[in-house]
Amino acid sequence: METVLGLLFSLLWSSASIAIKFGLQSTTPLALASIRFILAGTLMLIFVYGISRKYPWPSRKEFGPLIVLGLLNTTIYIGATLWALNYVSAGLFNLFVAVNPFLVAFLSYIWLKRSISIKEWIGMGVAAFGLLIAVWPALASAEGKLIGFLLIGIGMTSMALGSVYFKKANLQLPGIVINTWQLSIGGAVSVPLAYFIEKDQFFLKLDLNLAGSLLWLVLVISIGSMLLWFYMLKRDAVKANNWLFMTPIFGYMLAAVLLHEKITAFDIVATMFVVTGLFMSGNIQLNPMKLFQTGIRQGSLSRK
Repeated sequence: METVLGLLFSLLWSSASIAIKFGLQSTTPLALASIRFILAGTLMLIFVYGISRKYPWPSRKEFGPLIVLGLLNTTIYIGATLWALNYVSAGLFNLFVAVNPFLVAFLSYIWLKRSISIKEWIGMGVAAFGLLIAVWPALASAEGKLIGFLLIGIGMTSMALGSVYFKKANLQLPGIVINTWQLSIGGAVSVPLAYFIEKDQFFLKLDLNLAGSLLWLVLVISIGSMLLWFYMLKRDAVKANNWLFMTPIFGYMLAAVLLHEKITAFDIVATMFVVTGLFMSGNIQLNPMKLFQTGIRQGSLSRK
């Protein structure tokens, strides 16, 4: 089950970059991010407190961690990484995604006292090497500016801090409530930032590219994927972040299908390394007997 959820999250999360590429044809990066989060947050607020009405309001004490999560996982992470794409190539961006599990593992070791096994470190190293192979052509020809590297580093660090902080805060709230306030708070902060940073180059085209991009980013990524992400984080922050190793690989495949980009030998070899790394770290486990026994137990329960 964990493997299925991990692969589903990786596939959905990687599709965000494809949707963003369509959206950026119609507006600027931070404007796209702000519109996305405002729409997602508003829809979530309407559903949670208007339609459903069965979810609790956060207490005054819980609002502090929610503000922190909104800033780390929404405003800073998305804002910094989208802004960075103005300065560096997509290949270099994919390489930096691989840094996140290492940051989470290190921060969990320091902050949460979680021990990291040797096989986990080796597995992450093998997967990271695979990503290096995948982006090597782009890395060799890239002409990124230093500010682009710094922005990606800030974004990845912010996401890692958000993952570990979420585990540390241990909020006793449903994931849907946490995501609602994270999106709403992060979006509210993103609006003034987008205005001050992009006011000179801002443009907005109300077309199908923008509509399709926002529809996917709001419903599938900001709402669906983030709910799945919080569920995975509650189980294990390090293993959840290790699935980010797969997102660049899925990204290549989606880009080939939707954007007609060519898959190279580098991409194929990299996929082999990434999957091998996930097996070695214990994130992918295929035990036929265990799956069979689980199915028997579930079938017995369903008949009771």
